[in-house]
Amino acid sequence: MVELFAECDTVLRDALDRRYTAAVARVERHGRVLFERAYGRTRADRFARPIAIDTRFDLASLTKLFVATIALDAVARGRFALDEPLVESLPEWRDLPQRAITMRNLLAHTSGMQSGAHYRSLRDRAVEEFALTAELQGAVGAEVLYSDLGFIALGLAIARREGRSLQAVLEGFVALSGLGYRPRARQRGAIPATECDSWRGRVQGEVHDEKAYLCGGVAGHAGLFGSAADAAWIGEQYLAAPHGRESVLESRLAREAVREQAFDPTLRRALGWALKTRDDNSCGPGFSRDSFGHTGFTGTCIWVDPQRDLTAVFLSNTVYFGREDSTDLRRAFFTGVTNAVDRLS
Repeated sequence: MVELFAECDTVLRDALDRRYTAAVARVERHGRVLFERAYGRTRADRFARPIAIDTRFDLASLTKLFVATIALDAVARGRFALDEPLVESLPEWRDLPQRAITMRNLLAHTSGMQSGAHYRSLRDRAVEEFALTAELQGAVGAEVLYSDLGFIALGLAIARREGRSLQAVLEGFVALSGLGYRPRARQRGAIPATECDSWRGRVQGEVHDEKAYLCGGVAGHAGLFGSAADAAWIGEQYLAAPHGRESVLESRLAREAVREQAFDPTLRRALGWALKTRDDNSCGPGFSRDSFGHTGFTGTCIWVDPQRDLTAVFLSNTVYFGREDSTDLRRAFFTGVTNAVDRLS
């Protein structure tokens, strides 16, 4: 089976120590692992440790998929309704245009909320306050505007409605031993390092995203650390429904979550997920039109293809060497995945 994925293996080996120091790839089909391999080390110096298939990475915006899932579970339990304004949980919106924003808007990035803000402008004020009160960039429901602030607001709404911290809600819902916010000090050396910046130096074992860091490491848009198996698990919860396997989500909500909610010419939006829109998306040309996925700024990515009953995960630390776009690398890996899987058919 490993030989079947030689193209993927070559792509990831060729990029090692040039585009990242660490990577783990995992491919599942019909709920079973076909390919899983670890590459590299946690950093490019004498403090490096080898990478294993269960190494935890800074998942960056893949966090949004887990937060979206606990939000949809709350809908299933009657705690929220997808199309009711969230102002009851977020009273800061009562006298603002944000009072019309619903959970569906936040999950589909149609809230009109700003994408984010540079950390230097936030260091002297609460990030949550800024997220809730910053002037809208667009009209509610009018267009897709990808927003970290929207998911920060979503995390706050969930925590307030459930009467627990977002971290506690997630830990009570997801039974994955390695997944979580804020790794302990003794665990940090085994986590691939990310960027070296002028503010914090080389970041390792702490969240790379500045807004999440200023939130204490726990936020709705970023902050989770997890393995490739953890990332594949979240994909399986949405893939299971049409294929008759068990999921933590109600079937109707799992199906609704991967249906197009808002069109964007670059990347259509579902609930939490992005949908393949063009062949130059990070999934490459091979994934089918109804595939859904997400990327993370640190170098993480997942794509799920319902037609093939396929989940593919690529975790890395590309920001270690800088903030260059890594879409080409992701596309090459996922193209190798579909080439390999189609040879099995």
